[in-house]
Amino acid sequence: MKFYKKLAVTSAIALAILGLSACSNTNSKSSSDQKIPTKIDKKTTVTFWYSLTGNAQNSLQKLTKDFEKENPNITIKLQSQGGNYSDLQSKLVTGIQSPKDLPTITQAYPGWLYNAAKNNMLVNLTPYVENKEIGWGSYAKSDIKKALWDGANIDGKQYGVPFNKSVEILFYNKTLLDKYGVKVPTNMSELASASAKIYRESGHKVRGTGFDALNNYYMMQMKEVYGKDFNKNLDFDSKDSVKAINYYADGVKAGYFMQAGTEKYMSTPFNSGRVAMFIGSTANEAYLKQGLKKGYTYGVAARPSSMNVQQGTDIYMFNKATAMQKSAAFKYLKFLTSKSSQLYWAQKTGYMPVNTAAINDHLYQDAKDSKVPAIIAKTSKNLYFLPITKNSISAYDQVNANMQTILAKANKKQSWTNDIKVGQDKLSSAWNQ
Repeated sequence: MKFYKKLAVTSAIALAILGLSACSNTNSKSSSDQKIPTKIDKKTTVTFWYSLTGNAQNSLQKLTKDFEKENPNITIKLQSQGGNYSDLQSKLVTGIQSPKDLPTITQAYPGWLYNAAKNNMLVNLTPYVENKEIGWGSYAKSDIKKALWDGANIDGKQYGVPFNKSVEILFYNKTLLDKYGVKVPTNMSELASASAKIYRESGHKVRGTGFDALNNYYMMQMKEVYGKDFNKNLDFDSKDSVKAINYYADGVKAGYFMQAGTEKYMSTPFNSGRVAMFIGSTANEAYLKQGLKKGYTYGVAARPSSMNVQQGTDIYMFNKATAMQKSAAFKYLKFLTSKSSQLYWAQKTGYMPVNTAAINDHLYQDAKDSKVPAIIAKTSKNLYFLPITKNSISAYDQVNANMQTILAKANKKQSWTNDIKVGQDKLSSAWNQ
């Protein structure tokens, strides 16, 4: 299973989670109302739902065993919920309807748990973060970027701890760029010019660039270029939005930009040499190392923008847990996000460290089996994330669908003007359902 699952997930499941309202846990006390145990002096079991496979699953299991050795009174019961995020999300839908079946902690995207947060089913983690014995004493001392914390914040409360995170970067075929005399682009204007030159110089055999996540593309273009946040006030048919859409669509129509389409991920045409560059998750590197056509050399560069998108899941805690379980669970989360754990995690999985000290450590920066670490610090300085509000995931899914329709029309050299207008109606419906 690919590590870089998109933020967008099946709309039906997303709707089910966001639509839950009958399961309000009104009798649960918030963590701030309870005394936080600072010593786990009796046997305590923490259940953890997750959806990871391959190296990521193996790495989590190894780190968990290390934690249990250091904390003999704590048992972390890892419970895989299937091979993909949709399986985990489905299990959470069922669990939220029957809270007694929920785990202590779970891996999740924040949008999945929006209504759970509204219904007091999640633990506000701030008291734990600020506890000097169980936590760090402050958010600043955690060494986790504020933007990563903010991405797991729902309505002003810190419900999640950043976990398996990635950002977008530019992957490029160094062999092809050298062949056509193209420099690695550093901004979106250069990206379009470089792409057009590659397409022209290759006799229209090689496309210049493609974007893996169309909704990421749209959200980041609107935020960086036009200063617009992704929320229900964003008009898909506005003048600025049309410009953002047309940047990509015009390139597809002219031939120098590519849409992944039925191939789903840009790494597939990239590995065969049909596209010279693409913007996607750092986790793509593993697939390039495995599948890049013989004779080609790949390179990586910062996303050609002043901002970058943070993506990936966080870990959330449910209020149903006992006070002792909550403290034990938070000790585990603190361990997982420590410098040493994050160095191991990043080296084994390809995810970026959430711990800044790990990012800056020479053991990570000088990694010989990956080209990504050397550029992570630069490309993650200014991070943006999908704002978590009611129906934001459904709306985000709809933007992806809108862009797919528009780019398909552009590829056939057909007009997409009406598709933008229809897209606004569909986006509005997604926000207001």
